Amino acid sequence: MKLLVLSRVFPNAVQPTYGLFVRERMFRVAQHIPLVVVAPVAWFPGQGLIRRFWNPHYRPPVPYHEVQDGVDVYHPRFLCIPGIMKWTDGPFLAVSLLRLVRRLKREQGVTGIDAHFIYPDGVAAWLLGRWLGLTHTITLRGTILRISRTRLERRMSARAMHAAARVFSVSGDLRRIALGMGVREDQVQVMPNGINLDYFHPEDRTTCRQDLGLPVVARVLITVGGLNERKGFHRVIEQLPALLRRFPDLHYLCVGGGGPDGNGQAWLEGLAREQGVQDRVHFTGAAPPDRLRFYYSAADVFVLATRFEGWANVFLEAAACGLPTVTTRVGGNPEVIHSDWLGRLVELGDGEALREAITDALETDWDHDAIRDYARDNRWEARIPVLVEALNAAHRQPAR
Repeated sequence: MKLLVLSRVFPNAVQPTYGLFVRERMFRVAQHIPLVVVAPVAWFPGQGLIRRFWNPHYRPPVPYHEVQDGVDVYHPRFLCIPGIMKWTDGPFLAVSLLRLVRRLKREQGVTGIDAHFIYPDGVAAWLLGRWLGLTHTITLRGTILRISRTRLERRMSARAMHAAARVFSVSGDLRRIALGMGVREDQVQVMPNGINLDYFHPEDRTTCRQDLGLPVVARVLITVGGLNERKGFHRVIEQLPALLRRFPDLHYLCVGGGGPDGNGQAWLEGLAREQGVQDRVHFTGAAPPDRLRFYYSAADVFVLATRFEGWANVFLEAAACGLPTVTTRVGGNPEVIHSDWLGRLVELGDGEALREAITDALETDWDHDAIRDYARDNRWEARIPVLVEALNAAHRQPAR
């Protein structure tokens, strides 16, 4: 058996932190099952002009082929019209990949496709599987919520899941959405993400704060994620004036950069100036995984006022460094932060509740050892054997 991992969200030489959670999961699977990665990049005629005159970070050029940790990674282009006709993305992706996947089946012995995200990746895997006689599995992540509210994409996605040998879901919440789209209960298996404890563990707080230019004696909040509206940095910044009246030594560490959803740093910096807290909000840019623990270790509380998440790895990263979490009660968040000894949950859009939860978190005497033990219980080493067994069973079935 050899798997073809299909995911548009995957790191590359130009975007090294894009989709690390997919690579972390599947490169560990690669130690047990041979695989090749196809990570398509969106393209349409004239997008180079957008980069030149309006947005230099828009859909950056990516090399066609890379070798990452001994695994072949291909980045073929597929036609993707920005903002409109999104129902065409799945079929266009499948047609664009047909020649490459046929060649990989013939030359490298690919026997199945493991797609990440339901649309357009999962739909493309279904179509390619039909055309080439390959089994396919699909891993559901946060985008299925949006797809479940559409018409054509929902219909195609439901058919792709029905035809899959197995559908994996990173959270129970996403599984419930799939069941609501008519997928059989015995076909969807919850398979959460894990944590790499080689990267995430506590470091000396004083040293970390000095290295980041933060006061050694202070209270520090941290958010790690892409600087876009969904992650909710702005919701935290809006609460800082009131929080500073309670905690005059408070600082907010914003770790992240731009991505396919855009780069909102200028907007967030403007909001911080409007709120009069620009000297307490620190934008560090994106950090590689092996450096993130130094940022977490400089903080007291992790905050993610997000609009939606499937299964946010950052919760486990923060927990591995001993941090409690304040986050919104959306998506899979309550499944990760499932108890008061791990953090606090608030309703999305309730600014007062968010402020009170942060206040409570800053004043609570947390059992940091218990929080770190929770992260250790969710390490990748405990997840991968179950996933490998499920993939083996699924891809040994004949293609539907």
